[in-house]
Amino acid sequence: MKKFKLDKLKEECGIFGISNHDDSSALVALGLHALQHRGQEGCGIVSYDGKNYHSEKRQGLVGDHFTKGDVIKKLPGKFAIGHNRYSTTGETSLRNIQPFFADLHMGGLSIAHNGNLTNALALRETLVKEGAIFRTTSDTETIVQLIAKSKRDKILDKLIDSLFQIKGGYALVIMTNKKLIGVRDPFGIRPLIIGKLKDSFILASETCALDIVGASFVREVENGEIVAVENNKLLSIKPFPKQKPRPCIFEYIYFARPDSLIDGKCAYEYRKKMGMQLAKENDVIADLVVPVPDSGVPAALGFAEYSKKRFELGLIRNHYVGRTFIEPTQNIRSLGVKLKLSTTKSIVKNKSIILIDDSLVRGTTCHKIVKMLYEAGAKEVHVRIACPEIKFPDFYGVDMPTKKELLAYEKTNEEMCEHIKAKSLKFLSLDGLYIALEKGKRNNIYPQFSDHYFTGDYPVKPSDNLGESKITQLSLLSGKSNN
Repeated sequence: MKKFKLDKLKEECGIFGISNHDDSSALVALGLHALQHRGQEGCGIVSYDGKNYHSEKRQGLVGDHFTKGDVIKKLPGKFAIGHNRYSTTGETSLRNIQPFFADLHMGGLSIAHNGNLTNALALRETLVKEGAIFRTTSDTETIVQLIAKSKRDKILDKLIDSLFQIKGGYALVIMTNKKLIGVRDPFGIRPLIIGKLKDSFILASETCALDIVGASFVREVENGEIVAVENNKLLSIKPFPKQKPRPCIFEYIYFARPDSLIDGKCAYEYRKKMGMQLAKENDVIADLVVPVPDSGVPAALGFAEYSKKRFELGLIRNHYVGRTFIEPTQNIRSLGVKLKLSTTKSIVKNKSIILIDDSLVRGTTCHKIVKMLYEAGAKEVHVRIACPEIKFPDFYGVDMPTKKELLAYEKTNEEMCEHIKAKSLKFLSLDGLYIALEKGKRNNIYPQFSDHYFTGDYPVKPSDNLGESKITQLSLLSGKSNN
């Protein structure tokens, strides 16, 4: 059965862990609910009660499963970690849902992982040759196997031993019978933050997960840092050679929830500034500024504010269409984007429109939206994108098309404009994006972000000799679906 998907990049996972709290599992469920936008097809929680580990995993949304008291009662203990993900389809999807649990020689260990290992295939092949048995197709299990195989005595030493063997972008939350551990990759590509709720420490992907449980934000886990909570104390270890941080630029553009803090400001504020910068770089005569909801709204507000043009909701999003909406016939399937969006016809009729969105990936949805606006009576549709052209794929845990599927990979601006059937098309410049993010212009020697989507400048080069077939295998290992 085909699923309707908006033409957006998808961040792979949301992770949350808490130490020393009587309601640990319930708070993890709330945290995962706040992080639902980071993964909507699978969720899981593992708790520890001082003697035993308890695990519950489900396909679907957190609110459909973990808000029920009988499920939370199956997860006793003062320590718990949880995970949201975009899972693979088919019968193996439930076993691929994290957190994973392993009973090792040193005791039990549970792990939740956001990101992707770029050398996952090579590591997996080596481990299998050495006798390792894998139960899942996830690259996260590779980390578990490396920890189990390590000859070091202490868990933190085993973990460090394993981390020096993996490459990629990752954030980890690990729970043992004594510790809650957080890890961020040497470049800080994937996000991880620290919070505090009375005597409890929290590790999470975003600050919005702290807000929902009433916790305070302490700080971000630094790039290349390991933090370990034991006996209500936080220990910091920095085992890697020092690197300049390069966080994923799409956290600012799209992935993070608008109310989450990044570098001291809400993601909403950065996105509004992207819209303002986009307006500075564009001079187009039009009647209305219209966002593609919901992701294009902050940038459209910024564009309208700077250009002093009228802002209107010319498109309305239907929030009640589920991800598994049944499309039994080609005629119904062809309705496409209309299942998610509709036009406010009396607003857009006979108007020239500046259509604002945060990104343009394949261009299929944008083409349908432009067509809808013209069918509703719009006179002109000028498309403006609040980030540069996406020309290169990601290998650090983002579900996105291969290079050839990206609209901007081989097409000129004019060809892209023709493809989406707009009157005009322009993107925010790369320097303009950096200016909006308050970093000045891009430092080409030491870029301030992982901006490989636009530049092809990967902070960690994939080491699996990736052709298209290998990309597919690596994507499956990180949980990306063939939906």
